[in-house]
Amino acid sequence: MSVILTSIIVLGIIGIVGAAVLYVVAQRFYVHEDPRIDQVEAILPGANCGGCGRSGCRDFAVACVNATSLADLNCPSSSAAVMKQIGQIVGLAAAESKPKIAVVKCNGTCDLRPALARFEGAPSCAVLASLGTGESPCPNGCLGCGDCVEACPYGAIAINRATGLPEVIEDKCVGCGACAKACPRAIIELRAKGPRGLRVYVACSNKEKGAVAMKQCKAACIGCSKCAKTCPHEAITVANNLSYIDWEKCKMCRKCVPVCPTKCIHAVNFPTPIPQPKPEATAEAANA
Repeated sequence: MSVILTSIIVLGIIGIVGAAVLYVVAQRFYVHEDPRIDQVEAILPGANCGGCGRSGCRDFAVACVNATSLADLNCPSSSAAVMKQIGQIVGLAAAESKPKIAVVKCNGTCDLRPALARFEGAPSCAVLASLGTGESPCPNGCLGCGDCVEACPYGAIAINRATGLPEVIEDKCVGCGACAKACPRAIIELRAKGPRGLRVYVACSNKEKGAVAMKQCKAACIGCSKCAKTCPHEAITVANNLSYIDWEKCKMCRKCVPVCPTKCIHAVNFPTPIPQPKPEATAEAANA
């Protein structure tokens, strides 16, 4: 019994001494933090998605408290009201930013692109991209393994098994950009959500010449420039055999949509039918 008591007393003394040492060290090396950091972090979503360009919500909160301006600081997962509240906490004016959403710049569904191979290794887009291959011949198309799905912290993107392509769930997407960072072929882009969710974009990333692109995918952009010539707002440019619509210049007129021969320009959430070009304009485009 005396041995047990002695052991208990010795261990107790060691514990008290250790606690005292830890207390002294904690007090000696204590780093004071601005209490506003905890206040800002508390109203952030806590997803640590990295959409703000920081390592996480805590790092973003520290940056907001230490900043002299919030012009370059924005949490895409938070609403404008939350950013305004953060501005009130740190005593700075919150910069207004347009809400963004992810769009998939690929329309090469299973029935539009031939399958040349079947990959039975690790189901990872990053692995396939590192091998320089895919199941379809398109070198810039979606690989369909779902790396973007795993990266999304909000469950806002899913693979459609019928088409083999990822689909963005608009009600869940906050525009954090995690899916875009995870895509090894950069076919996912963050674009402005648009007024009432209206968007017009080119759903293709193929940079091959027209004839080659059409062999690889029937829905590929062939770089014919018909859309650029039709656009009255100069919002469309063609580079490397691929069209691109600048969402800051686009006025949603949709005149480019019906003239696209491969139907790779998508107009989303429009309640009215797409305006069709006049016969004269169609004949001129065909002659051109």
